[in-house]
Amino acid sequence: MVRVRFAPSPTGPLHIGGVRTALYNYLFARQQGGKMILRIEDTDQTRFVPGAEQYIIEALDWLGIKFDEGVHIGGPYGPYRQSDRKPMYRQYADQLIADGWAYYAFDKPEALEAKRKEYEAQKKTFQYDCNTRGGMENSLSLGMEEAQRRIDAGEPYVVRFKFPDNIDITVHDLIRGDVTMNSRLLDDKVLFKSDGMPTYHLANIVDDHTMEITHVIRGEEWLPSAPLHVMLYKAFGWEAPQFAHLPLLLKPEGNGKLSKRDGDRLGFPVFPLEWHDPKSGEISSGYREKGYLPEAVVNMLALLGWNPGKREGDNGANPVYQEIMSMDELIKLFNIEHISKNGAKFNLDKAKWFNHEYFQKLSDEEVASYLEAQMKEHGVAADHAYVVKVAGMMKERITFPSELWETCCYFFVAPTEYNEKDVAKRWTPDMHIHMQKVIDILNSVPFEYEAIHKALLDDYIAANGLNTGKVMNSLRIAVVGRTVGPDMITLVMMLGKEETIRRVNRAIEKIKVN
Repeated sequence: MVRVRFAPSPTGPLHIGGVRTALYNYLFARQQGGKMILRIEDTDQTRFVPGAEQYIIEALDWLGIKFDEGVHIGGPYGPYRQSDRKPMYRQYADQLIADGWAYYAFDKPEALEAKRKEYEAQKKTFQYDCNTRGGMENSLSLGMEEAQRRIDAGEPYVVRFKFPDNIDITVHDLIRGDVTMNSRLLDDKVLFKSDGMPTYHLANIVDDHTMEITHVIRGEEWLPSAPLHVMLYKAFGWEAPQFAHLPLLLKPEGNGKLSKRDGDRLGFPVFPLEWHDPKSGEISSGYREKGYLPEAVVNMLALLGWNPGKREGDNGANPVYQEIMSMDELIKLFNIEHISKNGAKFNLDKAKWFNHEYFQKLSDEEVASYLEAQMKEHGVAADHAYVVKVAGMMKERITFPSELWETCCYFFVAPTEYNEKDVAKRWTPDMHIHMQKVIDILNSVPFEYEAIHKALLDDYIAANGLNTGKVMNSLRIAVVGRTVGPDMITLVMMLGKEETIRRVNRAIEKIKVN
């Protein structure tokens, strides 16, 4: 059975790039009828941030990314938090040493820093590897007897992986094909730290193996570490999972990885939920709090680095891709082979477009619930059926729920002020005469759309050679307060005759032009 995992570190809020990694894992697992696991990788306790783990769980739940096993729900392969698995890692480090795949290193931090500076003076970069380890303080250079004496004396040490000298290591990647690197280019990474905790590299491999992970789908920033991971599987005599390294999410300009600074600079979130930093007190915006719908965020993220392929029957040179897809559709269409090798530029306008499209999919009742909540904040109440009707009429103009009150307020509250620029452009000195005629027409014809339309636009405006735009937009100013809103006669029908006449009379009285 296909088993994939999403394994974030609780070092802060979940970046939207991490969300996309979780999403691709989820789509692949569901399509293959497999299992999705949430594992928390907290081996680096110095970077642990309180609240980060719960944030990750809440964010993924909001987006509809569900897990079959994990730190929050348990499962047969637990525990699913690495700090809770601490006792098991030591034996694997010991096994690597016993089998000649690892060694003890006693180099003090100041000695390593001195070595780096020595190399810098020669315009070189120091790397602890097969070329340099013989000159360092470790069990290879000191001998195992001396190493054991130091360990027994309580001297701090780490365990490093021992790369064979001058071999080519090939990583088979489902997105990039074969990636080959020579061992002389790789440093002997620390696998076990002096504090008794494994590093990411050892814990990650042990956990993936013992949890029977079949596919590791992760960001391309882990590609340089993949040769080490392949070699660790070889050292343990285990079958490696299949790897897929995802392209980066790039800045809107395309030059570099998308960061929180880019979001701050351009005014968009890079985190799924609002984050309150417990250390600095800083608040970072989230997609949920900005009014993005979770389905829109999922759809937008899925297409940043992946496409579903051409639509059936499209043989053109520039294929047309389906864009609006539910989670179920994404699961059905997802294919790792269609993931790009190149980074995907974040597009804020496209993110807004997706939200607009998904907002239109909401029922009128759902939109009305958003609107009624905002009406309550403004101390306004109205008949529910009327609110639902307004919501259905106006939702096509909405991208974010927060825009509803500003867009629809004039359906519930008469204007008390009139936009100066609109008045200066449309309301001529004789406009009060035309507005009085509007009142006369509303009082004299049946209150029906066609009757009002004919009497006002045909029998009065057109018959008298008046400027339709000026008269109708002046009527809109009188009713709305500015030149926005739906079809004018439809708006009049919604407000009712008495309310429309009341608003027009007030405008005649209040708007004075020379």
